[in-house]
Amino acid sequence: MENKKGNSLWNFFASVKLALFTLFVLAVASIIGTIVPQKEEAARYIELYGVNIAKFFQLLDIQDMYNSWWFVSMLVLFSLNLIVCTIERLPHIWKVVRQDNLATTNADRLGKMAMRRAFSGQMPADQAVSTVRTVMRSAGWSLSQTEKDGGTLLFSQKGAYTRLGVIIVHISILVIFTGALIGSFYGFKSSVLIPEGGDTTQVYQSNKDHTAIPLPFTVHCDDFQLTYYNTGMPKEYRSDLAISKDNKEVYKKSIVVNDPMQYGGLTFYQSSYQPVEGQFTVHITNENTKAQQKFFIPPRQENKWLTEKVTFGITDISGPDMMKRYQYKIWFTDAKAGPSEFWINEGGTAKIKRPDSTYTFTAKPRFATGLQVVKDPGVWTVYSGCIMMILGLFVIFFMSHRRVWVFVSNDGKKSRILVTGMSNKNKIGFEKTMDTIYDKFAADSSLTALSQ
Repeated sequence: MENKKGNSLWNFFASVKLALFTLFVLAVASIIGTIVPQKEEAARYIELYGVNIAKFFQLLDIQDMYNSWWFVSMLVLFSLNLIVCTIERLPHIWKVVRQDNLATTNADRLGKMAMRRAFSGQMPADQAVSTVRTVMRSAGWSLSQTEKDGGTLLFSQKGAYTRLGVIIVHISILVIFTGALIGSFYGFKSSVLIPEGGDTTQVYQSNKDHTAIPLPFTVHCDDFQLTYYNTGMPKEYRSDLAISKDNKEVYKKSIVVNDPMQYGGLTFYQSSYQPVEGQFTVHITNENTKAQQKFFIPPRQENKWLTEKVTFGITDISGPDMMKRYQYKIWFTDAKAGPSEFWINEGGTAKIKRPDSTYTFTAKPRFATGLQVVKDPGVWTVYSGCIMMILGLFVIFFMSHRRVWVFVSNDGKKSRILVTGMSNKNKIGFEKTMDTIYDKFAADSSLTALSQ
């Protein structure tokens, strides 16, 4: 340890100032990274901040700050600082945890402790020791003892390992960093647009080249639903997704914002949507036979439902109205009577009565669902680190190392009992614990409290 203390490099990495500096830089960088959009095109930064600031951002990789060399360097520096501080502090903490408190404590030290109370009893030493054990056991403390300084020293402790709480927090931060690095090197963030009724076998990485990443399965968008507020503003958008392998559906889920789908180590988030230009979604149901079919059609084009011998089309479009929605003029026939023509509101339902059948008809714009697809193999490592941190912080703030000593000395038939205690934290709470112990000694009819 002496060599370490004399090593300037070791002292640099063990410095509290270094920890404060790196934490400050990382905090400021995180704020900047939250405010400044990340991984946008260069033209976007010029548009937002001007040419000079955009060049400065490019110089410091502000546009991809969390992967920049200096941000990663700060993380490495902070990690080294944590490792060295942990190595520096652990031997001392472990020594306190494992030390023999009977061997390292004497009667003189106990007499100087702030929390102490003395009692006396008309009994020999061995009987006084037995009484002490009975009283302390009733208070929930088990004792070890040794003979020293002309008397009997008894000791008990609780929460010795809580001193390791700070070490747990240090390790948890390193575990979180490790998980983040695993996710950075072996994971990816990507996106994809899937038209309603369409599918994809690849996603596109969120980088400048939008690199295609093949998937080991097919993602199909069975349906897309967009609901609105009364003002006409979008309220919620929902995608019904299905996963298939070898032309067999193996999993499906409806997703909305903050309720993603997880499959094959990937997480699919609902992130956006956009209309498919010149395309509409039409859903027709024969209420008599319960047959139904969904179609994706352009306007002003004849379309056929062959199994039902139905011909239909969108012949005209009107709008938008005050709710920002359109109306569609529909032409419909099943060749069993004259054609039906009617207007239908976007997303609305119309009933079409034919000679021997009744059909329900809905029409709306066809949308493509925008998905953010994330692979993060380090996420469980990060979660483990977070659990460790919560545990460590709980230990640090709500638990303490409490120690109680009792020294029994004897002068003939009269014994003197000195009860003392010490806690490394929560002194007020420990005072209440000691008061409870003192009260139990005072309640014993064979003992008398002495003034201090």
